[in-house]
Amino acid sequence: MVIMSVPPSSQTFMPVLERIAEEIGRTPGRGRAADYIPALAACDPRSFGMAVAELDGTVYGVGDWREPFSTQSITKVFTLALDLAREGDELWEHVGREPSGNPFNSLVQLEYENGIPRNPFINAGALVVTDRLQTRTGDAAGELLAFLRSESGNQSLDFDKEVADSESANGDRNAALAHFMASYGNIDNPVPVLLDQYFRQCSVRASCADLALATGFLARHGVRADGSRLLSRSQAKQVNAVMLTCGTYDAAGDFAYRVGLPGKSGVGGGIIAVVPGRCTLCVWSPGLDERGNSVAGVAALDRFTTLTGLSVF
Repeated sequence: MVIMSVPPSSQTFMPVLERIAEEIGRTPGRGRAADYIPALAACDPRSFGMAVAELDGTVYGVGDWREPFSTQSITKVFTLALDLAREGDELWEHVGREPSGNPFNSLVQLEYENGIPRNPFINAGALVVTDRLQTRTGDAAGELLAFLRSESGNQSLDFDKEVADSESANGDRNAALAHFMASYGNIDNPVPVLLDQYFRQCSVRASCADLALATGFLARHGVRADGSRLLSRSQAKQVNAVMLTCGTYDAAGDFAYRVGLPGKSGVGGGIIAVVPGRCTLCVWSPGLDERGNSVAGVAALDRFTTLTGLSVF
C-alpha cells in the first residue's frame, strides 16, 4: 500500500476516490439498511457513492455520488449552524456539548439532567435546536431547505413526504422526548408543530455532491459559498468540534480513531466530513452497523484519510 506523504492536489482526488470505490466494491458484509422506516428499508445496502468538494466549489465523485438519498440526521448539522448564527452562546444553555454514551433516541439522561440534552446531535438535542430555530424563523424546516439549496446550488432539493409521514407514524419516542423536555421548560413551541418541523427536516433528499458542497462553510471557517459569513471562526470551530465528539451516535470515539475528521452520519447511510481549510466530503451507502453508521461509509472515509494524510490529527 502506498501512503501519500503530502496532501493531494486537486488532480489526485479522483484517483484516490476511484481506488476507494474499487476497494469498497470488493468488501463483503456491508451492513443492513434501516428497517424501522419503510422507505429506507427498501434501499440496496450495496449502493455506494462518494464526493469531495474543494473550497471553491469544485466537486469530484465516484459511484452513486449524484443519487439523492434520505439525509436523516445529517441535517442536524445545518440546523445547528443556522440557529447558532442567530442566538450565539445562549443556545448552549439549552443543549450540551458532551458525548451521550447512550443510543440517539434515549430518554435516560434527560431525567437526571433536568431536561437538558447532552448534545445537539442526539434526537433530544436536535429537537431543542429545531425548536429554537422555529421560534426565530417561524419555519425551521423551510429555513434549512433554503440554506441547502443555496449552498449546494441545487434548487430541486426537497422534502420527501413519504419519509416524513413514515417517521411521523413511528414517532412516539421523539414525541416522548419533546413532551418530557417541555415539562422542564426547554421547549417553546407546541410539540405537534415541533415534531412536524423535525420530521420534515430529517426527510430532505440530497446527493453526496449536494451535501459535500453544502458542508463547505465549515471547511471555510464559517464562510458561505457566496462569500458571506454565516458563523464566526470560533462558532465554526465549535460545530466541527461537536461533530468530531458527537456526530456518529455512540460510536464517535471509534470514528475519530479511524477517520480523524469531524463527521455527521444519518441512518439513511450518509456521512459528511470536514477537512478544515481544505475540503468537505460526503459518502453514502445504506448498509448500517449496529450503531446506525454506514459500514462502507466509515471504511471509505478511513481509507481517504489514510491515503491522503488529510486529517485533523
